[in-house]
Amino acid sequence: MAGSGERARHWQYDELPGVDLLRARYIRKTFVRHTHEHFVIAAIADGVEIFHHGGADQYAGPGALALVNPDTPHTGRAGGPEGWRYGAVYPSPELVAEIAAETTALRGTPGFATPVLDDPYAAGLVHEVLRAADEGNALAADTVLRIAVTRLLRLNGGPMPQRSVRTAGARAAARARALLEERMAEPPSLERLAAELGTSPFALLRAFRDTYGMPPHAWLTDARVRRARHLLDSGIAPARAAVTVGFTDQPHLNRHFTRIVGVPPGAYQRERRGDGPRTPGRKNVQDPPQRQLVPSGAWQNRPLSRTYTGKTAASRTPPSSGTP
Repeated sequence: MAGSGERARHWQYDELPGVDLLRARYIRKTFVRHTHEHFVIAAIADGVEIFHHGGADQYAGPGALALVNPDTPHTGRAGGPEGWRYGAVYPSPELVAEIAAETTALRGTPGFATPVLDDPYAAGLVHEVLRAADEGNALAADTVLRIAVTRLLRLNGGPMPQRSVRTAGARAAARARALLEERMAEPPSLERLAAELGTSPFALLRAFRDTYGMPPHAWLTDARVRRARHLLDSGIAPARAAVTVGFTDQPHLNRHFTRIVGVPPGAYQRERRGDGPRTPGRKNVQDPPQRQLVPSGAWQNRPLSRTYTGKTAASRTPPSSGTP
């Protein structure tokens, strides 16, 4: 990845439990359709990211945030030959719900209403969370993260729609998903799976895609990578994790893991163990320019920004200040 000019670091900070962190620069990288257990809050620093979400391509440029709710299928790719650079935090649904209950009037399960928000100030907060985590500043990292999530929920929050399983097709899809989770290492064919559920292969395929946003085989790959992440977190070696979740070998896991998570499983696990190359306290070369952390009350007084709607990098004039 280094030879291509692409680089990425995916890690956790012990003082931010339930939160994944990412810094990345990608040029030719393409994320296949996948989901996350956590929220995605990605602040674009340079370039444009295009990601398919909700049936349409979404465009996020400098100073904008890509916002994805848990278990929501989406993709990701560069919007131009220069690629894109961003920092992201992935807070757990439990943490976001806790922040929403304490700081907003949202009812129900909180989530983001639209997938792209143009707010350079909030984007800067995301980068400050990453910088504080890098420097081992637990107080700043936790404080700024909560300020950022609160601001985003107030700007762009709403109750997440609950997926109801009412139709016969949706019920069959839910049962198929449960069977695939149970037999992840040795899944049945589509024909056998449909026969067990008393339906036809194409009827099951349509129902599954309508319910979960992707066909069963794509969902299974996503679920395998998700389970492999948990195994890697527990210290299991990548080769063993690969076979456990149903991949043929470690290279098979490497290919799919990198296409979904953004880094290879070995690098992911080294960062989880704290064995990554990063020296605590050293400024990361991908950090945006340093600026003072949020002054008291400033996050409440900043004007609310508009939603980013540009289709290309050239169609939007970058903000004159505040861009990370």
